[in-house]
Amino acid sequence: MKLYLIRHGESQGNLEGKIQGSMDFPLSSLGEKQVDLIGSFFKDIHLDTLYSSDLTRAYETAKKIGEVKDVTIHTWDKIREVHLGPMQGLTREEIKVKYPITQEKSIITSGIAGTETVDELTARCEYVLDQLTKVHKKDSVALVSHGGFISIFLMYLISKEQWSTLQRPFVIGNTSVTLVEWQVEQDTPLIHYTNRTAHLDSLNVEQQAKRGVL
Repeated sequence: MKLYLIRHGESQGNLEGKIQGSMDFPLSSLGEKQVDLIGSFFKDIHLDTLYSSDLTRAYETAKKIGEVKDVTIHTWDKIREVHLGPMQGLTREEIKVKYPITQEKSIITSGIAGTETVDELTARCEYVLDQLTKVHKKDSVALVSHGGFISIFLMYLISKEQWSTLQRPFVIGNTSVTLVEWQVEQDTPLIHYTNRTAHLDSLNVEQQAKRGVL
């Protein structure tokens, strides 16, 4: 299986510097331009199946890929962004003031009441991987998801249940593409590349990922 992990285009929440989590935001005007370019990126790449998070910013990104490839989008709530409870809709600075523990721990693993737990996230990753490898063993699959979930899923692929004890080194920019492959009869994945964003070069604007803005 070849698995393309795609982060959504810039959202209005990204633009405003908000921690979005599972809150729903539309794409920004820049995000709409990025989405056109990610569609072009996939023009000559074979895809058997296209999945999208059910949140608007991901689905609108997947729609462009679906149009270019003439494939149906399957929405999947299991690949939506991490639920961050009371921190959702706040800026990182507001969160630091209101929840000081986040100055020492990642907001994803802070354990703040109302947020998705490490065990819940681990179970999600396990389920997604299990379903993909069962159904799409020889397929080329694209998942349009979110920066937080993609980085966690990559850590899960590398270290399974220990992912939360390690520092996540991955930068996942808007409409970036990460390619993971499982060769036939092999359980260990190969990570060909992460955070590929060369398709955005023509926009002539800063395309650095807004680290920590989920």
